[in-house]
Amino acid sequence: MEQLNREDTLILAIESSCDETAASVVKNGREVLSDVIYTQIALHTRFGGVVPEIASRKHIEKINQVIEQALEDAGVGLSDITAIAVTYGPGLVGALLVGVAEAKAISFATGIPLVGVHHISGHISANYIEHRELEPPFLCLVASGGHSHLVNVRDYGEYDIIGRTRDDAAGEAFDKVARAIGLGYPGGPKIDSLAREGNPDAIPFPRAKVAENEYDFSFSGLKSAVLNYLNSCQMKGEEVNRADVAASFQKAVTDVLTEHSLHAAESLGCRKFAIAGGVASNSSLRRAFEQECAARGIEFFYPSPRYCTDNAAMIGAAGYYEYKRGVCHGYDLNAVPNLKL
Repeated sequence: MEQLNREDTLILAIESSCDETAASVVKNGREVLSDVIYTQIALHTRFGGVVPEIASRKHIEKINQVIEQALEDAGVGLSDITAIAVTYGPGLVGALLVGVAEAKAISFATGIPLVGVHHISGHISANYIEHRELEPPFLCLVASGGHSHLVNVRDYGEYDIIGRTRDDAAGEAFDKVARAIGLGYPGGPKIDSLAREGNPDAIPFPRAKVAENEYDFSFSGLKSAVLNYLNSCQMKGEEVNRADVAASFQKAVTDVLTEHSLHAAESLGCRKFAIAGGVASNSSLRRAFEQECAARGIEFFYPSPRYCTDNAAMIGAAGYYEYKRGVCHGYDLNAVPNLKL
């Protein structure tokens, strides 16, 4: 590792909000010195989704190993760390508690300042890692298994949610549709892969609009339309082309996300737009935003797929800017599973 300067700020970051146990060391908010992730996907696949109790127990087993590996990979010790950042919400309460308890224990034992980080703020901040030229203000779509938020990033750590899902999140709809057509868990990557073999215009699935807020999203109707289509085919004895279903469903989600997001960007006069969260790794969605942003003269930013799914590097980036704003938490910091942004 290169020589550290006295002015450098090193954040040890911990993420355990769902089924990834992750730790990272991030330098000055933008440079990732280490990024260690233990994923439980194989463990939960047999159940068709994340089992919270199993996730919590596995976090307890792995968290010390993951942190030790992150420090070793970065070539630093706890004495080099400026602050500890940890996700404290939203997420699965048992999973969050493991990370928060670990961060508080290290902070108490060493005196290193403790910084609680909002999970969605972490996803947004993932864009800072690979786009060092990106600075607020900008508009960001956070689309994952638990969230579909359209966020106006006014400054580091300062957010206004201008659009959100009224029911299912985009990633949740991907998982449910994938299960319905027999692809299993996790649904997003499997639908993305199968959709390449299908016709996105084969089935006219609906694109919902929300009357009360033109920037909000709704995917429950789309999910129901897919299920109704599958049931109808079954009752009629018609063969289902799973690739066409996957491609048509994915196109419907992509159309809604791009249309609402870019309408908001133009209405607000935003010339910089970013995406984040697990759904942001979807190849069809990336292509659509690249094309639409280019056509409108809007700069488009997105993280690598590794930084779209849950990871600690993004928490380190967000934690750096929180620390620089003077945010520090006491040992009464607790997990907040439904934490608002």
